Amino acid sequence: MGKRRKKGRPVNGWLVLDKDLDVGSTEAVARAKRLFDAQKAGHAGTLDPLATGVLPIALGEATKTVPYIVEAEKLYRFTAKWGEATATDDGEGDVIARSAKRPSHNEIEAALAGFIGEIEQVPPQFSAVKIDGERAYDLAREGRALDLAARTVEIRALRLVDQPDGDHAVFEASTGKGAYVRALVRDLANALGTVGHVASLRRLAVGPFRAEDAVRFADIEATEGSARDAMLQPIATALSGMPQAEIGGPEADRLRRGQPAVISPAAAKGVRAGEAGVIPAVLASQHGGAVAICELDGLKLKPMRVFSAD
Repeated sequence: MGKRRKKGRPVNGWLVLDKDLDVGSTEAVARAKRLFDAQKAGHAGTLDPLATGVLPIALGEATKTVPYIVEAEKLYRFTAKWGEATATDDGEGDVIARSAKRPSHNEIEAALAGFIGEIEQVPPQFSAVKIDGERAYDLAREGRALDLAARTVEIRALRLVDQPDGDHAVFEASTGKGAYVRALVRDLANALGTVGHVASLRRLAVGPFRAEDAVRFADIEATEGSARDAMLQPIATALSGMPQAEIGGPEADRLRRGQPAVISPAAAKGVRAGEAGVIPAVLASQHGGAVAICELDGLKLKPMRVFSAD
């Protein structure tokens, strides 16, 4: 028997979605897959329903590059509300503690340094962390108090942007993989001698994908056909930070067959320029399109992950 034909079109690329409020990440992926009639879809980094902003959604062959975006730096702008802790660490949950303490501008500025760099962070009770195969948020909804282990996360930058009133403070933060803004606000409030939660959260960027380049579902639904497909960013965009080697047609064909391709000494030197030590991966591209993620061994590009031709 032959292979069963996959449902949908072989559409490949990244949809940089500006996610609306009250839309879950899984729901957003399913909706995007349906709108583009794509055979395959996945997202790179969960964004809470109460958060808006950049949710990168990979369609087709772009799903092979999801791990690179999951690891990418993320930029957030968020508002902390002081004086009320909630069960979910955001505005959705019940208030579980109150405090009359309101931190001053100087107190907040002084506390920020303790939350920059590699820090230990306990994920929120309502989070996607898995416990014995089950999501923490599912167990928390059942009323179970969870003993979640602290883990090391990286906060690369954190700054106070505005204090519209005594109850609120606006921040921007850039984070590494696995950091929770809700936990950051919870812990910052505790360090300031009060309690708090995230009142609003917007993700401004994930790696190379930025809010100013993002599209909303309303924009997608207002277009059709090739104009809709034109909203997708190329697969290679996700790998923009990776050393690249431009190759010709014969080399691209070899890589797509899983065979190594030879590049010129000048091309290999160009790939190695500015790269210290071992190069973990190189993107072989043809006319700007992703062909394969390769290992560079001398003058040989050895394919590790191959992309089908569009």
